[in-house]
Amino acid sequence: MADRLAQLLGVLSLSATDRFRDRIEGSLGRAGAHAAALVHLDAYPGDSVQALATVLGVSQPAAVKLADRLAADGLLERRRGPDGRTLALHLTAKGHAAAARVLADRTAELEPLLAVLAPDERERLEPLLEKLVAALAGDRPGALAVCRMCDRDACCGARAGCPLDHTVR
Repeated sequence: MADRLAQLLGVLSLSATDRFRDRIEGSLGRAGAHAAALVHLDAYPGDSVQALATVLGVSQPAAVKLADRLAADGLLERRRGPDGRTLALHLTAKGHAAAARVLADRTAELEPLLAVLAPDERERLEPLLEKLVAALAGDRPGALAVCRMCDRDACCGARAGCPLDHTVR
């Protein structure tokens, strides 16, 4: 049973990831790291390149190149950081719109997967998913990495708190 459950979860996760990645790459014309950077910086404006690198799980030079591409596309601007030594990354209006499009595309890909469930099945599934998500990270950097594509308004709205609140987000 456990082996089958793990397989089913793996198939669902991989399929959802593939569908979402394909849609985002078609929509943005860029790879997934671009989308994750947009969504993260929309939620955490002013993060440094190093913070972005940590969230995305890439090297600092790779994050610099990504920021360069986002800036060249008119999605990002660099401003002086609070300490005067670092640069703070901020989305432009075009960048905020692109982040919103990424989240809308994500919902559009995931909603059909959930549509096969009856409302009561969805209600039973939600706390189980919250429990699984809560186990994904034990600290703030881990939580930010797990939630790099999270629609924080939908996940952390008035109805429920973030499943990763225990990490002191």
